[in-house]
Amino acid sequence: MAEDKKPYRRSGIGNARAYTPRGRTVRDTGPVERVVHKATPVPRKKAASRKLKPPPRQRVVLKKLKIKRTPTPPRMGEPKRRLRLATALSLLLFTIIGVRLVQLQLTDAPAYAAAGLRDRLTTIDLPAPRGSILDRNGAVLAHSVEARYVGVDPEMVKDIPATAAALSPHLGVAVSELVPKMEKKAPGSPGWRFQFLKRGVDVEVAQRIADLKLPGISIDRDERRDVPGLDLAANLIGFTGTDLNGLAGIEARFDQVLAGRDGKFTFEVGQGALRKPIPGGYQVVTPAKPGSSLALTIDRDVQFMVQRILADKMRSQGATWAAAIVLDARSGEVIAQASYPTYNAKQPLAYKPSERGDMATSAVVDPGSIHKAIVLAGALQEGVVTPDSTIEVGPSIRKGDEPFRDHGRTFPEGTQLTLPGVMAYSSNVATIKIAEMLGPKKLYDYQRAFGLGAETGIGVPGEAAGLVQPPENWSGSSHGSIPIGHGVAVTPLQMAAAYAAIANDGVWVQPHIVKETIAPDGKHIPSGPAKNHRVISPENAAALRQIMEAVTVVDDATGTKARLDGYRISGKTGTGKEVKDGEYAPGEVASFIGMAPADQPKYVIAVFAHTPVGGGGAVAGPVFRDMMAYTLRHFRVPPTGTNPPDFVITR
Repeated sequence: MAEDKKPYRRSGIGNARAYTPRGRTVRDTGPVERVVHKATPVPRKKAASRKLKPPPRQRVVLKKLKIKRTPTPPRMGEPKRRLRLATALSLLLFTIIGVRLVQLQLTDAPAYAAAGLRDRLTTIDLPAPRGSILDRNGAVLAHSVEARYVGVDPEMVKDIPATAAALSPHLGVAVSELVPKMEKKAPGSPGWRFQFLKRGVDVEVAQRIADLKLPGISIDRDERRDVPGLDLAANLIGFTGTDLNGLAGIEARFDQVLAGRDGKFTFEVGQGALRKPIPGGYQVVTPAKPGSSLALTIDRDVQFMVQRILADKMRSQGATWAAAIVLDARSGEVIAQASYPTYNAKQPLAYKPSERGDMATSAVVDPGSIHKAIVLAGALQEGVVTPDSTIEVGPSIRKGDEPFRDHGRTFPEGTQLTLPGVMAYSSNVATIKIAEMLGPKKLYDYQRAFGLGAETGIGVPGEAAGLVQPPENWSGSSHGSIPIGHGVAVTPLQMAAAYAAIANDGVWVQPHIVKETIAPDGKHIPSGPAKNHRVISPENAAALRQIMEAVTVVDDATGTKARLDGYRISGKTGTGKEVKDGEYAPGEVASFIGMAPADQPKYVIAVFAHTPVGGGGAVAGPVFRDMMAYTLRHFRVPPTGTNPPDFVITR
């Protein structure tokens, strides 16, 4: 077919046209069915209408026929595009692998290593030695020594009766106690794979047990608290448990100072038969930190003698309990502090709890006549009496609805009794009159200033505070009973510290028992200065000391059994009651507190004893004398060198 040079070519019949773009060849696809729709005639309008519409065109609808088309050939591939895609996928894959390798090597490696290492690790404890307790001169009072423990794995014991019988003589434990520990237990229950048979076993004994090679029996390093002096200062020092935790006394009070911090050694071992440390394997050591040691103010030799004297005298007196305190008059240091009865600190649980307590700080008593020194000290300081004053006395005096009489020597009504006479004969009537002159409020203030009714803070667990009543709590009879030491609850140590204030020129110093702490590196750390405050003037303290010399000097005075040849002794006797659960216990508490040399005191010794009967002069006076004699000789205190004054009793 020739190409039509006109822009379009006509095709079809009638008014129907088909247009083909110029320049393109149209392929003949076959005959086309032609359908012609004739237009409906439209009536003409009137001639008046100038605008005429052309007749509508005839619409030609072409009905398509099914035409069989030739298939289009496939498109050719593009190698460059495929290569680029493959390269991108390869780079992505290598990137993912690289990131995962970095994660495994740097991030997850420790976790994976630890997961496997955990099964190969073994940890053993490195025990930290507990600090020692020493006396003021470095002598050992309590320390830790190397020992062994003997344990059992019930799953591995083959013959329980035979094993128990073999161990019993070495451990000193009955077979009947060993057998239950060796019997098998339910898996997962306490002790099903390990039980202690005994701790703190001597190294030599443990070696003999190891030589028996008993199946299921293990031996390893342990530590044991050793007390060389057995009962020496046991009530004061206390004791530890099998795990070396302090349970009583100084061991408990200063447990955090004495106890060390255990270390750990973690290392890698092989598996199975090669379960031995791997050379160069994983190892982590946390060093043990030893505990610090305590150097006490106690003198071992004085402590020993005080305990022995106290025990000997109290057994003969049938005492229920007793306490003795030796104080340095100037510093407040406790040189000795003994209790009766005492116990063996190596076997503390074999004794009653009442035998293990420190009676100097835990016993609460009515002080009785030793309280009169506080009344007289306050009266001298307030100026209501002078050393030369006399007090008019009679056989008795009434306060409230209760009469108060003198015991022992009595005086006719109107007798002028001097202050040395008041102390020498322990006059209740005169003391009540002096307290009346001083006044209840002032007396209460001096009781508190001398440390009554409050813990001393010595550092011994279980210290009692005692109780002194403020004036608003007094009854009518309290004005008579309190001045002479009844209705007042104190501890022996409180009264010893009060007398030490008189010996120390009127300055109260807190009694203390720890001299210094010795760090694991050997550094000595002194204890801080003791608390102190002035109660009375030095002049009044010296006057009171001289007045109280009459107690041991005057021939028929109450304290003549406390006399000590070569030394001037100033002190006071007392007879009171033990207070238990707010009530008085049967029996008497005899006491004597004194100082020597009286003109320049070095040491104060207080003795208290709960006995069925007996006053302070008869029971406690001789004990004081023997203790003071040894203490002065031990510390090489020379004899006084001067004679006591000649005392006038009445005027």
